[in-house]
This record gives sequence, C-alpha cells and structure tokens, in this order.
Amino acid sequence: MKPQTSPEPPAISAVADVKVDHAELDASIASFVERSTAYYARAFHRIHDTTRGIPLTFNWAAALLGPIWAAGRGVWGFFWGFLILEIIAWVQIGRGTWGELGADNLAQAARQEARAGDFLERAEAARLAGEDPTRFETLAGNLLRAAERSRETAAAAAADAMSILVTGLVLLLVLKVAQGVWANIAYEKQYTRWRIDPDSVFSGVRPRNVVLGIVLALAVAPLTIYRFTVEDVSPLLTAFPADPDHYTLSARWLESQIDAAARGGAGAFDSIVLAVRGVLDTISLALMGTPWPVVMTVICVVAWRSAGPRVAIFTAAALAYIAFLGYWEIAMETVALVGAAVVICVIAGIPFGIWFGKSQRAYRFAEPVLDLMQTLPAFVYLIPIIAFFGTGNPPGILATIIFGMPPVIRLTALGIRGVPESIKEAASAFGASRWQILKDVELPLALPSIMTGVNQTILMCLSMVVIISLIGGGGLGQVILEALQFAAKGPGLLGGFAILFVAMVIDRIVQGAFRRADQK
Repeated sequence: MKPQTSPEPPAISAVADVKVDHAELDASIASFVERSTAYYARAFHRIHDTTRGIPLTFNWAAALLGPIWAAGRGVWGFFWGFLILEIIAWVQIGRGTWGELGADNLAQAARQEARAGDFLERAEAARLAGEDPTRFETLAGNLLRAAERSRETAAAAAADAMSILVTGLVLLLVLKVAQGVWANIAYEKQYTRWRIDPDSVFSGVRPRNVVLGIVLALAVAPLTIYRFTVEDVSPLLTAFPADPDHYTLSARWLESQIDAAARGGAGAFDSIVLAVRGVLDTISLALMGTPWPVVMTVICVVAWRSAGPRVAIFTAAALAYIAFLGYWEIAMETVALVGAAVVICVIAGIPFGIWFGKSQRAYRFAEPVLDLMQTLPAFVYLIPIIAFFGTGNPPGILATIIFGMPPVIRLTALGIRGVPESIKEAASAFGASRWQILKDVELPLALPSIMTGVNQTILMCLSMVVIISLIGGGGLGQVILEALQFAAKGPGLLGGFAILFVAMVIDRIVQGAFRRADQK
C-alpha cells in the first residue's frame, strides 16, 4: 500500500491568474478622466496589458493640440517638455522661411567695402601728392577680397534655408507623432498616482488650465521664435530696460542703513569682538605658548587614543611636514582660528538644533535664515562683517561662524526629530522628566547625527581659512593669499597641502573618537 501524500497547493505563476474587476477599473478611469471615458479606458487597458515595449496607443488630441492638451489634463511635465521641443522646431521653420540667413555676413561685407573705399581715396590722395600709394592700395585690395569671402559665406548660408526649413518641418512632424504616442502613457502614469493620492494629483479637464496653457505658450513661444529668427531684434528683448538710478539709490540707501546700524550698535559689536578675541587668545596661548614638542606629543596621543595607531602615525607625519617647512606657528594659528569658530558654533548650534528639533514652528521660522547662511556666497559675509566688526582675526572668526554653524544646527534638529516617539513615551511612563528624557534618551540616540553635524562644521570652518585672510586674518590662509598675489606656485601648493593635512588630522580624530564612542 502506497503512503498517501497531501496534494501540493496550487501556485500562482502568472500575472494572468490575478482577477481584475474591469467594471470597477473602468469606473475609476471614468472618474479620473471625466471626458472621453471610453477612449481612455481602452487606452489604459492596452497599456496595462502590454508587458514589453511601448504600448501601441495614439492620442490624436494630444498630437494636434500638443502642449495645450497636456495643460488641460494637468500633465505639466509633458506640457513644458514638448513646448520647448516644438519651439525649437518652429525656430528652424522660421529661420528657413523668413530668417535673414547670412545677414551678419552681408553687413560685415558692407563694412569691409566701405573701409576699402576709404583706403582707395587715401591712395588717390597720395598719388596726387606725389607719394607712393602702394600701401593703401594693398590694404584696400585685402579688404575687398575679405568682403567677397563674406558675401560668399552669406550666399552659402542663404542657400541652406530650404534644408533648414525641411529639417524644422520633419522635426515638428516627429514631435507630433511622439506626443500622440506618449500622451496616453504619461496620462496613465498620472492616473496611477491619482489612485494612490487623489487629493494631491490633478484629474479631469479644467478650462482654466487650458486658458493658462495658452497664455503660457503665447508668452514663451512667439518671443523666443522672434528672437532666434530675426536679425534686427528689438533691444527690449536683449537687455532689460533697467534704470541705473534704481541701482544707485538702492546702494546708497543700503550703505546708509549699514553705517547707521554700525554707529548705533558700536558698543554691542565691540563686546562681541572682545568675547571672540578672548576665546581665540585662550586657544592660541595653549597651542602657541606651549613648547612645540609638548603640543605635538599631546596631539599624537589624542589621535592614538581617539582613532587608533594608524591615525596617530598619519598625524605625526602631517605635523612633521608642517614643522619642517616652517609652518608650525601659522598652522597653530590656523588651528586656533578654526578651533575658536568650531567651539562657538557647537556651543550655540547644538542648543538651537535641540530647540528646532522639538518645535516645528521654530524650525519653519529659522529654516529660511539657515538657507540664507548656507547659500549666500562666503565673500558676501565679509562686507557687513567689516562694516560692523572691522578687520582682523575676530571678524574673520565671526564670518566663519555664520558660514559653519548651519550644518550642526540642521543635523542636531534632524537627530532629535528622528528619535522614536515610542521610546520617549516609555521613558515618560517610567517617570523620567523632560530633562532626563533629553539627557538620557534623545541626545544619546541623536548622537550620530549630531557628531556628523560637528564634523561638517569643522570642515566648513576650515574652508573659510583662505577667505578670512582677505580681511586681515592670519594663519595658513595668509600664505595662500600671498602666493596668489605674486603667482608663486610652489609656496601656494605647499601652503595648500598644509591646510589639507590640518583638515585631515582634525577630521580623522573627530571621526575616530565618534566611532569608538559608538562601539562602546
């Protein structure tokens, strides 16, 4: 007697085994498209049934109306992409139809002939005066030959008008076919997004969108085609009609406001400079006042304890490079500048990051300010810094703080917001206070993000070393500035490598310390 075996369950091995409620799908498509429901239902079904290649559907409305169809259906990516391509095609058609091909060459030929006429007149005057007219006749002959070549070039360009016209017509026809083929595919993708999130994805046809599409097309296409097909373009299209007085008045008003603020807040600005100078002097005394063997030994030991022997060996080699080239004092001045900036950035940035991580309203208010601090070119910071704080190392540190503080603020806020609510609720349920939750739960869990922000702040502060030398800052940036002024390639490269080694040493020590703390 054979042993009985249980039958294996049937396996679904093909997409065709999945049942689709076509009536419900058609109703969903009809709700989405609102008009021409039967056509789009057939097109979407064909797209769904096609597993390989491009679905063979053609949308005559999209082919004929082009971007206007896309605007009415709310497929704005389709609208802008094909509007730009159609403008290119119409530019070629315009150049081949009414474009003055070779007009610039004809104008150049006319100028050359006029100049040749002047030389011929001077040759005739020299002949009447009994002088040798050969030089003027030679120049005139050269210009006449150049004018002839310019006219030949213009004639060749004019002869290409028919080929350019045909190219534009063929391109326009290809674009129309491409729009008819791609329209239903793009619209079906929008339908798929609509089924996932119907509140944020556009559906149906709206007359106001059609009007908006026509207005946008008329605002973009005719002027662009006119600009690239007509030689004598109106100056209003090539240069904005700006009034120079607006610039002068705005600059004077802004300068007067900055001067008034500098005079009114002189005491506060001086206090800030004194506080920054105190931090800088303390760090400078520790690095530059202490004998160099002690400083070098301490740095190597810190690198060993923080990141291991490999980083310690690299640190010793980098410090040896700096010392043997005579950069020790100015390198320590650079480390003091960067250290003072980083200390202030971290002390001020982490509390701000915690606040912004806990208060979404405060973060929304501060986000534009952080964007401004990060995107405004670093050289622009130097203008108000000089006006308010003068020149030298402390103002340079303040400019570095503005540039380097946003990363630690953003990443601290990101780390605080990334702490799971369930963990905080569990800590609160066990009786932890808000301070205990912050100190023992949120900060440890957010530490990887916070340390990444500190690392980015250090590197961004180091990138400002050369820039702050423009306002009297010292350190290795002064070496690079002098090398640029005198085009000294050797000193510039040696100083640049010294800055690189300082940055790498600080970065490796901080990263190594973070990895070891994370492993524990």
